[in-house]
Amino acid sequence: MRATIEVNALRKRFGRTTALDGMSFTVLPGQVTGFVGPNGAGKSTTMRVILGLDAADEGHALIGGQPYPSLRDPLSHVGALLDASALQPGRTARDHLLWLAHSQGLSGRRVDEVLEQVGLRSAARRRAGGFSLGMRQRLGIAAALLGDPPVLMLDEPVNGLDPEGIVWMRGLLRSLAGEGRTLLVSSHLMGELEDTADQLVVVGKGRVIADTSVADLITTASHGRVTLRTAARAAAMSVLGQAGATLAVTDRDALVVSGLPSEHIVAVLNANAVPFSEVAAHRVTLEQAYLDLTGDAVEYRGAAR
Repeated sequence: MRATIEVNALRKRFGRTTALDGMSFTVLPGQVTGFVGPNGAGKSTTMRVILGLDAADEGHALIGGQPYPSLRDPLSHVGALLDASALQPGRTARDHLLWLAHSQGLSGRRVDEVLEQVGLRSAARRRAGGFSLGMRQRLGIAAALLGDPPVLMLDEPVNGLDPEGIVWMRGLLRSLAGEGRTLLVSSHLMGELEDTADQLVVVGKGRVIADTSVADLITTASHGRVTLRTAARAAAMSVLGQAGATLAVTDRDALVVSGLPSEHIVAVLNANAVPFSEVAAHRVTLEQAYLDLTGDAVEYRGAAR
């Protein structure tokens, strides 16, 4: 079952616009890889090239060592959700999946299995055109799972899902990764990826900015800073400032300290009889780390108010 997605030096232009400028990364089995970047960064174009929907000007993309157009019965190799609205609205959910199944030599029994898996069994005979966005997302996930593929590519899979659906999606992604599948998940919701992804490919202006684990990205972005909680904030700021620290106030009793390790901070506070309740490594959110990393890659920025 184990297979990789390999993206190697992809270049793609649309007229005068460079969409991909040497995009390269590898998605490994057994983990959820988040694919993130600002609007216009090249995420959708990359996914379309991987799936053979767009042709690259240079470079190549492989799934399990093969280009997508060469795959026989492709749904058994890779499942994809790029656009949940890509369906015939007059068909029922089951019929939508049934024609896909028949095109790949799959049975109606498999259709019923994936409908059950995504929570649409009771809506199987309803016309898909009347589905909510969240239900269309679930139907798109069912289509991606239809061939029981080792590789899955999902673009904004939680879009339109209610809170229960989001929790379900988190569990599904972790379960699929735990089975050894290869998952590439594009999303703008950093909070969701922080809870779900193992690896992140961060892109901007058609290139890879970072290819790292979520934990390492957060650690790097935290810059070795320390969070200090104390009821004697003024005294703490005075003695730590004299010791060479840089300080930022984040709350009524909280400071972020830069320039001193936590052991030195504790020693300075104790030596000056300054009480404190917590000294801990400062941890930024994935969203903060992402914004720091992609600031120079944002092409469309609204005016501040």
